[in-house]
Amino acid sequence: MKRNKNLLIGYHVVMDILAAVVTWVIFFIYRKYNVDPHVFDQFSTSILQDNKFWLGICLLPVYWLLLHLFIGYYHNIYRKSRLRELGRTFAVSLFGVILFFFVFILDDIVNSPSDYIKYFLVLFFCQFFLTYIPRVLMTTHINRMIHNGKIGFKTLIIGSDKVALNTYNSVVQQNIRSGNFIIGYVSLPGNDDHTMDSVLPKMGDTHELREIIQKEDIEEIIIAIHNGQRKYIEEILSTIREIPGLTLSILPQTQDYLMGTIKMSSVFYEPLISIDSEYMSPWQRYVKRMMDIIISFFAIILLLPLYLFLAIGVKCSSKGPIFYKQERIGYQGKPFNIIKFRSMFTDAEKNGPMLSSEEDPRITKFGRFMRRSRLDETPQFFNVLKGDMSLVGPRPERQYYIDKIVEKAPYYRLLLGVKPGITSWGQVKFGYAENVDEMVERMRFDLLYLENMSIQMDIKILIYTVLIILKNEGK
Repeated sequence: MKRNKNLLIGYHVVMDILAAVVTWVIFFIYRKYNVDPHVFDQFSTSILQDNKFWLGICLLPVYWLLLHLFIGYYHNIYRKSRLRELGRTFAVSLFGVILFFFVFILDDIVNSPSDYIKYFLVLFFCQFFLTYIPRVLMTTHINRMIHNGKIGFKTLIIGSDKVALNTYNSVVQQNIRSGNFIIGYVSLPGNDDHTMDSVLPKMGDTHELREIIQKEDIEEIIIAIHNGQRKYIEEILSTIREIPGLTLSILPQTQDYLMGTIKMSSVFYEPLISIDSEYMSPWQRYVKRMMDIIISFFAIILLLPLYLFLAIGVKCSSKGPIFYKQERIGYQGKPFNIIKFRSMFTDAEKNGPMLSSEEDPRITKFGRFMRRSRLDETPQFFNVLKGDMSLVGPRPERQYYIDKIVEKAPYYRLLLGVKPGITSWGQVKFGYAENVDEMVERMRFDLLYLENMSIQMDIKILIYTVLIILKNEGK
């Protein structure tokens, strides 16, 4: 059961580096030989004293490691499929070789145009096979250890009745093990069925689920409840979905088989529906973060004259500081200080937390203008650069209001599974909320965003936000 994730990642990184180096050496020598068949007669002069040879050895491994990192290859390193790795390695090798070839190789000295095809094929097949062969060997070894029970993942079953017991028996009695080391179960609230007590200890109920996961270092959860209890699934998911590195599976219903929603990584295991805990693929997350940094950096530079105008306007509108900082709850429930241009009088919340309204007397005249055009939010580009926020994401709220929202809509916690944003689909479609009910209503749009998160969706929301600012139509 003991594993060393960093060591395994290190093995993959080392093998990927060696694959890149050996590929470059073979490719470089082949190019030289193709132009001059007598290259081996002067190997030291033609190869070892060529600066490009050593430059490639130094830079090519970095290039390939960045590509592998970009697509998220080193993520979830113990859960690899050999067939999926074949397709992914093929695609990345093809893309990487095409990019490298057209940037660096097209100006090469060749005997005939057909040499370019030879160069491309040599570079691609060397890179692909030298990368994939060590990977498939390591993956085969890891999978064999999982199947033999030498490696496993601490697992919790949600459910306490006969359905959960049957699921447990199916998992533990498999001839080829799935790697699930089931340490206990949790029951649903008010459930008096203790059938699971005969095989597993009860860890608590779903109200204590987060604490149990953190205390026991749980890595996987299997939701095994009957159809009449599936109304609890939404609450369970909203409680635990933002926990990083947690794998979720659920027992399918008959219609799930008919609709083809069951995703299995192996034909030997108990059929379970895998629930993806990541809203975006690794490469999209990297692109999103790069967009955040690049756009925020240039926005701050371009908005400096506007910042000066807004600062003067705030200062002249009322006494108090230009900027306003307030603690908000961000990604995975971590607090941070959000930065805004002050749009209210300094004693606006002397009687406790209050949401603003359309005709809120606490808002200054200049602040009303800023809020309608969203200009009061522009200092949050600094929050984005710092990493507390993203350009697009659900608006962050204070803990005081999160507690009130969760009482009415527990699935609000799903929004904590992504970074909050300067703008959001809820802000675009709904605007500022004046009470908790409106916050819950606005949340529907943010949940819709979660289910459709993509770079394309972010760009769409940014365009709509700019149009709102230009038209001064914000609520």
